Amino acid sequence: MIADTAHSVRDAAGLRWPAPDGIPFLRAGRRPLAEAALAQLDAGDTEAALVLLLADQDDWWRGPVAEPPALRRLVRERGSLTLREAMRLLAWGPVADYFAHRWSDPTFLAGLALTEAHWNAPERAFELACGIGHHLRELARRSIAVTGADVVFAKLWVARHWVVPEAQLLCLDAAQPWPLEGPFDLVACHDAFYFLEPKRPILDALRGLLDPARGMLLIGHVHNRDWPNLSAGAAVSAAEMADLLPDARLYEDAELTRALAAGRAPQSAPAEVLRGAEAFAAAVGPGLQAPRPVTGLVALPPPGALLRRNPLYDEAGRIAWPSERYGREYGALATYPPSTTQPLSASFTPATAEAARRRELVDLPEGW
Repeated sequence: MIADTAHSVRDAAGLRWPAPDGIPFLRAGRRPLAEAALAQLDAGDTEAALVLLLADQDDWWRGPVAEPPALRRLVRERGSLTLREAMRLLAWGPVADYFAHRWSDPTFLAGLALTEAHWNAPERAFELACGIGHHLRELARRSIAVTGADVVFAKLWVARHWVVPEAQLLCLDAAQPWPLEGPFDLVACHDAFYFLEPKRPILDALRGLLDPARGMLLIGHVHNRDWPNLSAGAAVSAAEMADLLPDARLYEDAELTRALAAGRAPQSAPAEVLRGAEAFAAAVGPGLQAPRPVTGLVALPPPGALLRRNPLYDEAGRIAWPSERYGREYGALATYPPSTTQPLSASFTPATAEAARRRELVDLPEGW
């Protein structure tokens, strides 16, 4: 894939694709949309092209489609809008709640624990189904060159403008060939693998990106088909996950969250023990070693980061869930206490480390 113009790229077959704001839109199943956006870009109307691409969603989406006037406002005012305002204009509904509060949700903490427990000091990292870039942000702030891919252009566009502007970003379908040049020291897919099909070829492609000497593949928060999940997707059982990755260490997702909260190493488990788990995770690759304690290398903010009181607390310091569903899905495993007296903001120091570990205080992006 090479740059074709300032707003487009050309693939190995010579086919042109739109790339506004440096994000190539390569979805093989959306060729008519790509051509329509290209026509607008070639005519000099970047706003019209973005409105077309920002309205696109994945095939699992059952929510409303964002209205063109809202998307035009989003494009025009992106420099002054907050992340939450941007997601409202995109009409993401419950997904916006998920993204807005992901910095403290237990599934994100589990992913951080998985990453730190098997840390291999990567220089290059790739995440499939990266969403708006929560995990990429944590890696980029440790001076790692990060690349993310997702099927939804709008998520990548939000990542570019509000979360991790330095990332290389690609919009594509997981089942199509990926125009990526490895190797990567760290390859990941967090809280999304249960959506992806076909699973074995996708896993093979992920493993094919690994550095052959020290690479690590992390698959975080895979919904268990044997548990009554709250989300859509194509979940797998723990036994099926073990069959897909027979050389992997498997973890109960909740165990990873507990390990981060306690500052200890997570305990892996065989597939038969994970039959009743809500979700599980896997770590595999030539660099795989025994898990180390989660002391804060990735799980805690960088020194001096500006922390804010977790916005899930109301003015009285009590938790106020953004929705009943959110509280039902994440409340039982939340690491922050039901009330807090933490200040509205503070720097990350040894004195605030435990509040940051519990996520009473959180490291939100500047434009949150």
